[in-house]
Amino acid sequence: MSVAEGGESGASGAAPAPLNAAPDPRVDLARGGGLAASTPPPASSGEPTLAVSGTPAPASSDGPTRAQVRTGFGPTALATPANAVTVARLAVAPVVVVMVAVSGATWAAFILAFVVGVTDGLDGWLARRQGPTRSGAFIDPLADKVVVVGLLAAVAARGEVTWVPVLVIGVRELTMSVYRSVAGRHGVSVPARPLAKAKTLVQGVATGLCVLPPVASHHEVLDVAVWVAAALTVVSGVQYLLDGRRAAALGSVS
Repeated sequence: MSVAEGGESGASGAAPAPLNAAPDPRVDLARGGGLAASTPPPASSGEPTLAVSGTPAPASSDGPTRAQVRTGFGPTALATPANAVTVARLAVAPVVVVMVAVSGATWAAFILAFVVGVTDGLDGWLARRQGPTRSGAFIDPLADKVVVVGLLAAVAARGEVTWVPVLVIGVRELTMSVYRSVAGRHGVSVPARPLAKAKTLVQGVATGLCVLPPVASHHEVLDVAVWVAAALTVVSGVQYLLDGRRAAALGSVS
């Protein structure tokens, strides 16, 4: 072979590629229709990385629960708006009782008694909105009993209603308060029945009639209202005792 032929052959022919040479990306592009490039994982920088996933991490168990955030107060709280309203009602109740005992049914006493009755619904609404408490569950019915029994006793002391239904209501409320306290210490909880709520409403109406000036002079009307309240008070009390025994029996079985 001549030098010319060798030079022509070297210019036009392709030299064979070394066996250990890296593949040409252009060859991969021609074969696979795209550039197949592998990206090596980044080297670790020594700092912790943040793993992102579709499921959020659960909140810490040490923080407040969603129910506590919504209600605002736990069952052991004392200084709550609902309790403040109840304590105010409990403080004003003796003032109304003294006004009725001294001056009888007056518009001032009726308006003050009406305001006290409205606060009963207000503290209940606050308790449902912000979370019930054990202290509120104790002082709220106590304030109701002080208002009802105190006003009825003041009216009976003036001779405007008979003592018998007033004593029946007073004994029942005292008995139920003691029973509720004892049952609560034994872990027995008895929910209020519709009859008990009706009893509370009728007691409020009877008490309001007794201090309403246009009606206070009609003793027969007052007697009927107070006797109806006493009857509902006894029936609801018996129902509460039966429900309490049933709840205690179910608790002992379970």
